[in-house]
Amino acid sequence: QVQLVESGGGLVQAGGSLRLSCEASGLTFTWYAMGWFRQAPGKEREFVAAVNWSGTNTHYADSVKGRFTISRDNAKNTVYLQMNSLKPEDTALYYCAADYTPYSSTVISSPNEYDYWGRGTQVTVSS
Repeated sequence: QVQLVESGGGLVQAGGSLRLSCEASGLTFTWYAMGWFRQAPGKEREFVAAVNWSGTNTHYADSVKGRFTISRDNAKNTVYLQMNSLKPEDTALYYCAADYTPYSSTVISSPNEYDYWGRGTQVTVSS
């Protein structure tokens, strides 16, 4: 059974930082590109960042470029999202997702391409 479990969310002041983690189990981690998405109340789920299986290729939404960094540790089956200079508009439920693309440099921003999803971790940024 595939499980993706996010952690690291919380309440932070604007300008602060958080590091999200997502630990995967039940799958061969290196066969999957990993992505982070977020959904604010009343809004659609949106792409945040993605990384390919080896960590050599990354892609970011324009809204987080230069502030967020995605990385992965294949030995720990974990993907991370380092979030700096947080803004109130970053407030959302953050999800990690896995996209089956074995040994590919491809990273995808469409949520429809992802095969597995976690349940999310809440990030709240106060002004």
